[in-house]
Amino acid sequence: MARVCPLFSGSKGNSYFIGSQTSGILIDAGRSAKQLTEMLQHCEIAPASIQGIFLTHEHTDHVKGLRVFASKYQIPVFSSLGTLQELEGTGDLQGKFTPEVIDPKGMACGDLFVKPFPTSHDCAESIGFRIHTTDDRIVILATDLGILSEEILAEMHGCDFVILESNHDVGMLQNGSYPYPLKKRILSQVGHLSNTACADVLPRLAGSGTTRFLLAHLSEENNTPALALQTALCSLTMAGFQQGIDFQLGIAPKENTTGNSILF
Repeated sequence: MARVCPLFSGSKGNSYFIGSQTSGILIDAGRSAKQLTEMLQHCEIAPASIQGIFLTHEHTDHVKGLRVFASKYQIPVFSSLGTLQELEGTGDLQGKFTPEVIDPKGMACGDLFVKPFPTSHDCAESIGFRIHTTDDRIVILATDLGILSEEILAEMHGCDFVILESNHDVGMLQNGSYPYPLKKRILSQVGHLSNTACADVLPRLAGSGTTRFLLAHLSEENNTPALALQTALCSLTMAGFQQGIDFQLGIAPKENTTGNSILF
């Protein structure tokens, strides 16, 4: 049985466990090593069971605990060449672990097969991931992206579980306190995906067979969980899909205080 456990999500740090009951991988390590370890234990995941850490990009909220955590448990780290080059320059790869460039065609890691795909974000070389489990489940993680390209949508087609960014409500952002350059960056094609942009694609994914959606990387300043959920639910319902019958919809928590995982 496949297992997805969102550990942290949002501007203060991001990390997700994807795997089985016995082993798996981390996607991103955006909190301190101490916080990552404590959250894994809270979610009843042994840090030693992690077979690899896969990084979407080099921004601090995705790599803050990487060096210490990967060194402590000697876990190999995988990402794009551009991301690893940036992290080499900042010293984040100077630890007791092996960093490797992920094969664009994908690679086996423990019981999983992990395939990267390019995303549109203002960093060196950001990527998302398509993860194939041993029981033939497919999980997609796509956050920190300004647009959903046809290439990304093709990767998502027919998958079982999608973790997708629903970062901000456009109205809240435009009328909020952020300075104009930051608003412009977030709204750009290398920024973050809005609630509406996320919701618009959900019926297409549900029509291809996706039954589980987890909305991720919500802004604390320019969004609310209720608003993100309602926007997504409205889009799916208007397209004729019924919650609890055709799909299940949730929010990746800022911190997984309940310790809950999603088994499917």
